[in-house]
Amino acid sequence: MQIEVLKAWPRVHAQRTLDLADGSTVSDALAAIADLMDDVAGYAVFGVRVETDAVLRDGDRLELLRALQIDPKDARRRRAAERAAR
Repeated sequence: MQIEVLKAWPRVHAQRTLDLADGSTVSDALAAIADLMDDVAGYAVFGVRVETDAVLRDGDRLELLRALQIDPKDARRRRAAERAAR
């Protein structure tokens, strides 16, 4: 089966297509792309967060996720405060 692996950070983008055996897991895919694993905080398949024991299917897109830089609630509060100050 073929899966696509995608890592998209600001100013950094990497994409790979992997040929894996049927029944392979996220962990199996990660073993094949060890060079892309710096700063990875999680994984998703088509935007749905998964663990490393999740079974992949032919055509899946495995997305490598980075850690949040700021709490989304704090970011929203800051933007609202900036707008109110104008």
